[in-house]
Amino acid sequence: MDTCVSVVIVCMNNLKNLYPCLDSIIKYTNVSYEILVTAFMFSHENLEKARHDYPNVIFIESNDLRGFSENNNLALRQAKGKYCFIVNDDTFIKSPVIDSLVNSFNKLPNDVAIVSPNIKYPDGREQICGRREYNWLSWLKSLLRIKEKSESTYENQNGLFQSYNISGAAFLIKTDVFRKLGWFDETFYFCPEDIALSDTINKQGMKVYVDSENVIFHIASGTSSKIQSATMPAHTMGALIFYSHGNPFLRFFLASCVFIIRGIYMLGHGIKSLGGNTRSQILFKGNLNVCRSIFSKHLPKDLFIKYYKKIVRI
Repeated sequence: MDTCVSVVIVCMNNLKNLYPCLDSIIKYTNVSYEILVTAFMFSHENLEKARHDYPNVIFIESNDLRGFSENNNLALRQAKGKYCFIVNDDTFIKSPVIDSLVNSFNKLPNDVAIVSPNIKYPDGREQICGRREYNWLSWLKSLLRIKEKSESTYENQNGLFQSYNISGAAFLIKTDVFRKLGWFDETFYFCPEDIALSDTINKQGMKVYVDSENVIFHIASGTSSKIQSATMPAHTMGALIFYSHGNPFLRFFLASCVFIIRGIYMLGHGIKSLGGNTRSQILFKGNLNVCRSIFSKHLPKDLFIKYYKKIVRI
């Protein structure tokens, strides 16, 4: 029997996240499927345990420094399904989400490439139900923590509705479309690979839809860790590359704005860190590294490796 869905999960040596995610997918999925897990930086013990506990799951070892795009692509290149379901390891479902998303494709025009579920926090609060189109101004507003006040037909509608951007936390995509696009763009090490993918799909005349009745729960704890001092400059550089769209003047303008914004945050967290606030100490270093690197020509991955190595030496 042909495989309907290839479920692709990236997990960074965290079985506490992975097991509930796998258990819920296995419990609630009835269409033919395979599960491919990129085991990123797994300890030998955890890898052996996971393979023993889930003998039908394909575990792909990834022991080099790779970002979200690269790790997903390791598994995606082995996908056999008609569709690929990209999902974070810190998610779980309580209903046949994957089956419903597949059924949604049968109700939609052929030019629809992606259908995303409604993403909620575990307590039921709304997290992401569709995303509007973003541009460089949207990005600057997000850095300044200014919320978009105007309503968008791309967000928070009922039933099946057209959106623009998906969240990389969970979405179902036609495999043949994804393959032709070359999978995720590996330029983007830690975001915004999902926004870049959505933008490409829209500009090629295809569409993104959301099924608001189909809910997946995403923990998304947002806790601070030392690694943020490496992910922040990588993430910021990726966004700078995407939103400047190859325009050197726009890139310089955006880099200047980022330098000022992150510099202000750096000073604020620097003051708080003097009192021993661990989170502020981490964010001070992260913002500092952004300011140090924002005018450079380094790729996001180069920045992550540079600052990650400094953390490892601590």
